[in-house]
Amino acid sequence: MAGRFAPRPTRTTVRGGVPRQAAGPGRVRDWVPDGPLDLGLVLGPLRRGPGDPTFRATPDGSVWRTALTPAGPGTLRVRASGGGVRGEAWGPGAEWLLERLPELLGAADDPTAFVPRHRLVALTRHRRPGLRLTRSGLVLESLIPSILEQKVTTDEAYRAWRLLVRKFGEPAPGPVPGPMHVMPEPRTWALIPSWEWHRAGVDNKRASTILRAVRVAGRLEEAAGMEPGAARARLELVPGVGPWTSAETVQRSHGAADEVTTGDLHLPRIVGWALAGDRDADDSVMLELLEPYAGQRHRAARLVLLSGRVPGRRAPKMPRWDIGEL
Repeated sequence: MAGRFAPRPTRTTVRGGVPRQAAGPGRVRDWVPDGPLDLGLVLGPLRRGPGDPTFRATPDGSVWRTALTPAGPGTLRVRASGGGVRGEAWGPGAEWLLERLPELLGAADDPTAFVPRHRLVALTRHRRPGLRLTRSGLVLESLIPSILEQKVTTDEAYRAWRLLVRKFGEPAPGPVPGPMHVMPEPRTWALIPSWEWHRAGVDNKRASTILRAVRVAGRLEEAAGMEPGAARARLELVPGVGPWTSAETVQRSHGAADEVTTGDLHLPRIVGWALAGDRDADDSVMLELLEPYAGQRHRAARLVLLSGRVPGRRAPKMPRWDIGEL
């Protein structure tokens, strides 16, 4: 009798009553890059920790990511196929993701414009020929986790991102390899209760910055079509978003080869040690060392990080403070 009994949960239903989209056939696009391509190196910066619910790498070499596109949520699977790359996508944002697949994989990047000036950088570039700079074309998906990373350890920031996306994001469309979620929409971020921020270990300053950003989400997403410098200027109009956060964002959203991160606790020392043996380098010293790479400073910094040459630790790690337990 219709309406008398509640329907039983089905395989397309997840805990909490939120329907999961059935895993129907996805859209497919094949693309052949014009040079070496390492999927892990290119897409790795979009991953926020090993438990990121929006990103997963599987043993078969595939990279899965979810995204909240202008057309809606979508899931993208990218894997090497013959001499090229095959992208498969599901959900309302599938077509948007596949249309921008080449840029996501660095098609707009020009690695040949980079000229190594240090032996270490040249050697790392030779060992990592598949490095290209991704361009996601999405601003908030990089801005929000970058705000979460302000003034805390990466473990704390990754935990906050993981907890918030799992709790307030929607299940990813498609046949994902395990639980994956799409990051919440701007309105959902704005409606997260204060105690949920607290439970995730996010202090009021960072939570308030995210709330200010999502209130002008449309204007910030417009920055994806701007030059990196202009995009950073727009992002920094949001109180709480400074040079460190804007650089970390446009490196991913724009594939900005020259937007080097300043204000970082570790990067100046790593660059200083790798290029000049200076373990006490600050931002000014780092920028001076990277000056020969003008136009490609971010790529140079990434190659330094990939070299694995870092100064030995002289002090304990930054302590972790879980405000959710206070």
